[in-house]
Amino acid sequence: RITENIKRAKDWFNKAFVKYNYKGKYHYCYCTKSSHFQHILSEVLKNDAHIETSSAFDINIIENLGKVGKLNKDIYILCNGFKREQYILNIAKLINNGYKNCIPIIDNFEEIKLLDSVIEKEFQIGIRIASEEEPKFEFYTSRLGIGYKNISDFYTREIKGRKNIKLKMLHFFINTGIKDNAYYWNELNKCLKVYTDLKRICPTIDSLNIGGGFPIKNSLAFDYDYEYMVDEIVNQVQLACNAANVEVPHLFTEFGSYT
Repeated sequence: RITENIKRAKDWFNKAFVKYNYKGKYHYCYCTKSSHFQHILSEVLKNDAHIETSSAFDINIIENLGKVGKLNKDIYILCNGFKREQYILNIAKLINNGYKNCIPIIDNFEEIKLLDSVIEKEFQIGIRIASEEEPKFEFYTSRLGIGYKNISDFYTREIKGRKNIKLKMLHFFINTGIKDNAYYWNELNKCLKVYTDLKRICPTIDSLNIGGGFPIKNSLAFDYDYEYMVDEIVNQVQLACNAANVEVPHLFTEFGSYT
């Protein structure tokens, strides 16, 4: 079933890419916090999938999978979440040991300095956009990430011109998941505006991570048109990039429960 779900998602994106003549690539990531069990991760990795992490011990799992030959050092490892000292050290260890596509996603203004102090090689980073909550949402999550209005300034101040750090990715995540409602499309369009503005001043950025949040069947009345949603997301990204006259990004997703 895991293999089946990954193949379905890849098919939906491939179909949409063909339909819109979309020039980027699609990368399916599995979000390990959904389940850390070995048999699940092993099945995921049989499908040319990548990994998203959110804590220090996720990195130990990746090292063990590497030792037994389940994954190679070219795999994308997206490191999300708040980065305490051990998580920072573990990320640095992966990058220093040759995992060149290990990409820490910056969640706040301090993390870049902490990473730079322990990583010995040139490395890539992403920036997480702090989305605004849907009205009446019961949790306060917008503290995660950097505000829409601050991202270009942050890039210019902290990253631009540095030889050892390359900004590769913008990470867009909203708490309610991928839903066909005005809130989702509005937040996605705000994110695409940030991406196209950044692309003009930062040639190295070439990827957009639209996060996780494909819903799963939790009642007999469950009805969700996955194919339509993927098609429309790809269409919106293409339209925004065409309007801004910039290249479209490679798309990353990080599905957990859906996988």
